[in-house]
Amino acid sequence: MKIGIIKEGKIPVDHRVPFTPSQIHHLQDLYEGKISFKVAPSPIRCFPDDAYVKTGAEVTDEMSDCDILMGVKEVQAQELIPEKTYFFFSHTMKKQVYNRELLQEILKKKIRLIDYEALMDEGGQRVVAFGRWAGIVGAYNGLWTYGKKSGLFDLKRAYTCFDKHELFKEFPKIDLPPIKIVVTGQGKVASGVLETLEAVGIKQVGATDFLQKYFDQPVFTQLEMSAYNQRKSDGGFDLQEFYDHPELYEGTFMPYTEVSDLLIAAAYWDPGAPKLFERQDVQSEDFNISVIADITCDIEGSIPTTLRASEITDPVYDISRSNFQEVPAFGEQNSISVMAIDNLPCELPRDSSEDFGKQLSEKVIPELFLPGSKLIKNATIAENGHLTDKFSYLGDYVNQTQTEGL
Repeated sequence: MKIGIIKEGKIPVDHRVPFTPSQIHHLQDLYEGKISFKVAPSPIRCFPDDAYVKTGAEVTDEMSDCDILMGVKEVQAQELIPEKTYFFFSHTMKKQVYNRELLQEILKKKIRLIDYEALMDEGGQRVVAFGRWAGIVGAYNGLWTYGKKSGLFDLKRAYTCFDKHELFKEFPKIDLPPIKIVVTGQGKVASGVLETLEAVGIKQVGATDFLQKYFDQPVFTQLEMSAYNQRKSDGGFDLQEFYDHPELYEGTFMPYTEVSDLLIAAAYWDPGAPKLFERQDVQSEDFNISVIADITCDIEGSIPTTLRASEITDPVYDISRSNFQEVPAFGEQNSISVMAIDNLPCELPRDSSEDFGKQLSEKVIPELFLPGSKLIKNATIAENGHLTDKFSYLGDYVNQTQTEGL
C-alpha cells in the first residue's frame, strides 16, 4: 500500500500534516514491506522535506501511483487526481455552500472521499480529531484577549511559539483579577480548554457557587448542556431528547452572562437548539461578559456576537453593545471583544499534527488492511462517481449550482 502525503493548498495556509516524519518511520517499520509513503514537497509544512527524506519516504510531486492520498484541509478541485482514494476534512457534511463545487468535482472524477470527521467508533465518537488542540489554543487566546483588553498583561501569540511547552512558559505572565470564566462543552475541545485553564492555575468551581458566591481569585466553571437548556413544558432535561428535538427546549444561560467576565465556548451547537443569548441581551446593563473566545465559531450561531471568523494574524474584533456593529479590536471601552479563529490547531501545528498522526496510526491505518472495514465504509462520502447511501442526503445540495445556494 502506497500512501501519498499531499501538499496543503488551501488559503490561508495550513502548516499541519497527517503524519510526522517519526510516525512515517514507525509505520514503515511496523508494516515492513506492506506500506510505503510518498511526500509532496512543501515550503509551508511544519516539518521540513529533509526530515521526511531521512525516514526513507520519497519526496516528490508525482503521486499518480499512490493508492491513498492524505491531507488535512480541503484539496483544491483542480489538484484532485481522478479515481483516487482521498482522506481529508472536506467540510461538505453540513452542506457547506463554499465547498459544493469541490464535492461536485469529486463525483465527476470518481474519487473515493473518506472524511476524517466521519470516522467514528461504534459508540458514535470520532476516532481522529484536532479538538483538544483547538481547546488548548482557544483558551490561551481567550486569556490573551483579556490581557490585551484590560491592559493587565501581554502574552506571546500562540502561533509564534514552537510548541505547547513554549506556550505554557507564558503562563507566569498572566495576572488576573478575581474574574469569572464560564466554559461551555464537555467534549475533546472542552478538555483542551480545561488543560490550559488548570495549567494557568485558575480554580474550578461548581455552577451554583459560580452564580451565587464571590471569590477573591479568578475561577471558572464548566457547564454541561443541562445547565443552560431546559424543556419548555416543564423545565426538565433529557439529553437524547435534546439531541433529537432541540426545538422543545429553551435557553437558560442568561444568569451566567450577568456574573461572567470571559466566555469560552467549546460546545457543539445544533442550529435548532437555543442560542446562549440574543443580540438585544448585550445592551442590558446586567450583561457583564466583555471577552468571548468562540472556539465553535458558528457564524451567527449559538453566540450572536460571532459575525464572522477571525484570522490567526488578526484574531479579535469588537462588537459595539449599542448598535451591534463590528468595530476595531479593543476600539470601544464598553464593547465586547470576540476571538473567533476557525483553525485554532494551526497555531501549534507540530503538536497537533503529532497527536492527529498518532490517532491515525492507531485507529485508521490498521483498518485499511481490513477488507470491508465498517469504520472506513461509514466515513466514505463518495465513491465511483456517486454519493454513498449514508450521505445520500447531500444529493440536493450537490445538484444545486453555486448561485442557487446563495
